[in-house]
Amino acid sequence: MLQTVTTIVLIMMSISIFICFIRVVKGPTMSDRVVALDTIGINLIGFIGILMIIQKTVAYSEVILVIAIIAFIGSIAFAKFIEGGVVLDRDRR
Repeated sequence: MLQTVTTIVLIMMSISIFICFIRVVKGPTMSDRVVALDTIGINLIGFIGILMIIQKTVAYSEVILVIAIIAFIGSIAFAKFIEGGVVLDRDRR
């Protein structure tokens, strides 16, 4: 029973990642693309979590943490770029 449920969930998450990828490519605005990239990161975290349940291991927990950190930093960088047009502010003294 658990194997069937996890297989269905993995298929649904794969479809969700594909739809978000289409939104990244075709998105009408930059903010739509940023939200789609963030959603892809969240879906990847869930996807790897389901794989950990299927394989009965915690070996991928570091991978989940790295993806979460990279997705968060990427979202902050994109938001700052959209807001001001520059990611790193350099003080000229």
